[in-house]
Amino acid sequence: MGNVSLRRLIMTFRFAWKSDIVRNAIILIMMLSGLVRADAESEKFLLLDKRIVAGAENAKLTVGTVAKDKRNPLFAEDKPWEPRFDNLYANVLYDEDENLYKCWYSPFIIDESTTNTPKKDRVNGGKFKYQGRHTGRRREMGICYAVSRDGIRWEKPNLGVIEFDGSKENNLVWRGPHGSGIFKDPRDPDPNRRYKAFFKGKMISVGFSPDGIHWGEAIACPEANVAGDTHNNAFWAPTLGEYVGITRTWAKPRGRQVARTSSADFLKWTKADVVLEGIENHLQTYAMPVFYYAGVYIGLPAIYNSDTDRTHTELAWSPDTVAWHRIDPGTPLIANSTEKGLYDWGTAYAAAYPVFGKDKIRLYYGGCDDKHFGWRNGYFCLATLRPDGFAGYEPISPDSPAVITTRPILSTGHRLALTADVGKGGSVTATFFDADGNKLAQSKPLKTTATDAKLIWPRKFKSAALKGKTIHIEFQLRNAKLYSFQFQIKPSVIGTPEIIRILEKELVETISTTHGQTIHIQLKDGREYHGKYIHDHAGKYSKDDKLWDILNLVMHIRKNRPPEEVNGWRIACE
Repeated sequence: MGNVSLRRLIMTFRFAWKSDIVRNAIILIMMLSGLVRADAESEKFLLLDKRIVAGAENAKLTVGTVAKDKRNPLFAEDKPWEPRFDNLYANVLYDEDENLYKCWYSPFIIDESTTNTPKKDRVNGGKFKYQGRHTGRRREMGICYAVSRDGIRWEKPNLGVIEFDGSKENNLVWRGPHGSGIFKDPRDPDPNRRYKAFFKGKMISVGFSPDGIHWGEAIACPEANVAGDTHNNAFWAPTLGEYVGITRTWAKPRGRQVARTSSADFLKWTKADVVLEGIENHLQTYAMPVFYYAGVYIGLPAIYNSDTDRTHTELAWSPDTVAWHRIDPGTPLIANSTEKGLYDWGTAYAAAYPVFGKDKIRLYYGGCDDKHFGWRNGYFCLATLRPDGFAGYEPISPDSPAVITTRPILSTGHRLALTADVGKGGSVTATFFDADGNKLAQSKPLKTTATDAKLIWPRKFKSAALKGKTIHIEFQLRNAKLYSFQFQIKPSVIGTPEIIRILEKELVETISTTHGQTIHIQLKDGREYHGKYIHDHAGKYSKDDKLWDILNLVMHIRKNRPPEEVNGWRIACE
């Protein structure tokens, strides 16, 4: 395998059932991702990852272009316990188990300055200042819960859980936590810890819930030793094998700084260290939701401009959640509106986390119509991005092509596919070179905007002939923007006896499915695994899209670890 990291090698078996048992046709696909880079191999490679790119000529890496939804804002401060959204601090997921979008957000449920000031007087530069001396200034943050079937029309359900002003008829799930990050953790074997919260109480704290609605007591984490007065967020880092928490601290002269802490069990956390700060004193890193995608960790830093008292969202990436790289600093991914008074003129805070659909990425965010420290009305908003469209390379000068050269790649022998935007008269061409720099083949130009489009090669060239060989790729872009590439694979159909023999070799005693949605595996040592199929966010997966990463499961079995959630399936160990 040469330099390929065996620890991170992923082989994927994909199954499609035509009835409720395995004796029907099974589609087997195996993928060996041989890209040599600093940490791992992955089946898709984002060009924003500098570990992939060896050189770039007449090329610049620029952030993608989002489209703000025409139906914005999706909801606003319309409940008595929502006097001020402030920065909203939203956490969004699409729950495949329930086919439901879920959002946890953190308004100030008590804000005396807002409540005790007539709406007509809440004008910046007017008679009364926000948090002024004319009224009380007590504030209390809480966590509210909203749901949606389509991600557009949201409901704030009466949950009957938390009392506010003498009634439990509200959508509150918790009072007190500040800047809560909430996520669903399918890998935790304890169902009472299925949902996890990472927030500031008296200090950085965590909480657990079986359903995201009913929460246990806050558990303080003094070891983190950090201010945490921001939108805190946490997640499982698959390449590190631990939980990572992203929070905030302060120091002169930069002011607000992004800090990182980690934990093996979500209870004991390391001391938080600064991992990102502003490039100028007045451009401060207010918060940064982080998520893992296509082999990299992507951050959405909220940049607070203390000169203008406004905030927008930019883009960063990291190979390990420690070393962070800003992409085109100063250029927003989610920009403020240019017209004062619109729903996101003052702030645009990205939610944790994006929702990945088949045709687009949904970036929810909190917006407001005026300055950060003044009177403002808050909203929940949506922007969308094309698949893989966080950032890509494009030409600097239109007079000559941009040339992007990859680092050495161990070829899988599979066909190369690209994701790119191509303008009028533009094109993207790929050329393979061997380890000595000799040209092997050049593709025909890709002349249309495409997602995961296979390139066409000369008839005499066969990608399979490159399997196991070290190559590098040169991309030429003309009036185009290249986001990602991958090596796509062809399905090969095998019969049930053959797949059963493979499984038996890997300690599998029995395997069965029910209606194509659940799977049961019993191992020869008595351990059992149950899997449930997870639908695509848009609910449009076909039978052939029902994926199960068997070899990833086997790797976990060999290491005596319960498997993680894998392509299309959620696996649990008993």
